[in-house]
Amino acid sequence: MPGLYDYTSYVDATTHFSNEALWGLFDGSRDNLNIAHECIDRHARDPSRIAVRIAHDDGRDEFITFDAISRWSSRFAHELVARGVQRGERVAVMLEPSLAFYACIFGCMKFGAIAVPMFMLFGPEGARLRLDDCSPRILITTEKKAKEIGQLSGIDIVIPKGEFFTRLDTHPAHFEWQTSANDMAAFQYTSGTTRALPEAIRHTHRAIVLVSIAALYGTGIRPGDEFFCPSSPAWGHGLWHGTLAPLALGVTTGVYAGRFNADRLMKALQDYKITNLSAAATHYRMMMNAGTANNYRFAIEKLSFTGEPIDDESLKFVERTFKKPVCSMYGTTEIGVILVNYPGASDFAVKPGSLGKAVPNVEVEVQRSDGAPAATGEIGEIKLLRRGEWYPTKDLGYVDEDGYFYHAGRADDVIISAGWTMSAVEIENALLAHPDINEAAAIGVPDETRGQIVKAFLVTERSGEELFVREVQEFVRNRLSQHEYPRQIEIVAELPKTPAGKVNRKTLRDRERDTVAGSF
Repeated sequence: MPGLYDYTSYVDATTHFSNEALWGLFDGSRDNLNIAHECIDRHARDPSRIAVRIAHDDGRDEFITFDAISRWSSRFAHELVARGVQRGERVAVMLEPSLAFYACIFGCMKFGAIAVPMFMLFGPEGARLRLDDCSPRILITTEKKAKEIGQLSGIDIVIPKGEFFTRLDTHPAHFEWQTSANDMAAFQYTSGTTRALPEAIRHTHRAIVLVSIAALYGTGIRPGDEFFCPSSPAWGHGLWHGTLAPLALGVTTGVYAGRFNADRLMKALQDYKITNLSAAATHYRMMMNAGTANNYRFAIEKLSFTGEPIDDESLKFVERTFKKPVCSMYGTTEIGVILVNYPGASDFAVKPGSLGKAVPNVEVEVQRSDGAPAATGEIGEIKLLRRGEWYPTKDLGYVDEDGYFYHAGRADDVIISAGWTMSAVEIENALLAHPDINEAAAIGVPDETRGQIVKAFLVTERSGEELFVREVQEFVRNRLSQHEYPRQIEIVAELPKTPAGKVNRKTLRDRERDTVAGSF
């Protein structure tokens, strides 16, 4: 009987999907399930089979087999036993993608501890806040990060250098897992600032089953794909859709390690003969801004993105460069992926700018503030039906006449000025169409007359002279409405980003608030 990964059309996806068919992709059951087994151990019978290709920022390529991760993760599981770690305790892993990273993450899950991947670019305060929050028994990180973070009460710091592997090598290369599907497997912190610590999202081993829906219909992963996801595996997209989901389906995944460089990514896509790329919208924009895409030859057949809407210019670049439509994949860390464009489905028309349609067996609706369904084209909040109740996403959107969903910004990214409701996303999209603007962010700032006005932060080679400011303002007015333009413009060297690579508007709003407060 065919498995779900044997179906590639939209019609088949909606016809043949069922929870039973989804569980049929895994060895485990609703009672007994282990992520490390599903992702690694069951694919390790062939010792030469590659699990992960790593493109390092220094130009190195590193290939790690399922067998190697299986053996070293088992040894790490035994090491946790030797250290007296108890099942259900947390182990934080703050490393770039590497054999040590995968051995520790999967070893934790195999043993029954809770893996806590942490973003390498967290500063000392951000790292300490998250460590204080999850209270891990062990932090595995580099010497540099350990020095930055400093002393941590009650937390053992382990540096995975040569002696680390020497010690692990004394342990057996097999570990018998004993987890249930509902046991906790990972804590994953959402992106945000240190001023307001994002909540750790708690994932059970069962989550690997659910995330496979996104793999099948959001990224379009199928056996035989050469897959790559440049997002950090400490972030939801990079961990779940870029690492665990493809590995669970037996698909080799590609990852990026170190400081991001668009040329290094494109060389990896070329050299690894990648056929399926899933990235953040920012990654596509940075490839465009590099201006060197014509130097490479790509074998891409399926493209997807998530994290934020993609701007029009980046969209044109993607279609021009890869000759394929790029498919939005929408969801949140808390609810998972719910809207997709079914990459690889020849009978599904991808509409530029659309979030697509709901994944199989999921009901999504745009609602007004009173809970009533919004009319076609009317902006409301995107909500998911869960256990008989509508769950808010805190994102605004609308539905067109064909049932396709569109994003209209975060509920807290709406700017209301003199009674006009404006979308930060829409204004940023207009700004990014200007040939001299590389990156842009828009927020609302207080104004005595209008309540709020739009302030834009721009990354550009142009100076912030009045002539350029007026040029940009007129450019946006001509593309949007006469009132819908940034009344204030600030030129910056870079924009604050979340671990997902999204522009962090909250950080900009906090800065503006602090600046205003400091002026009194």
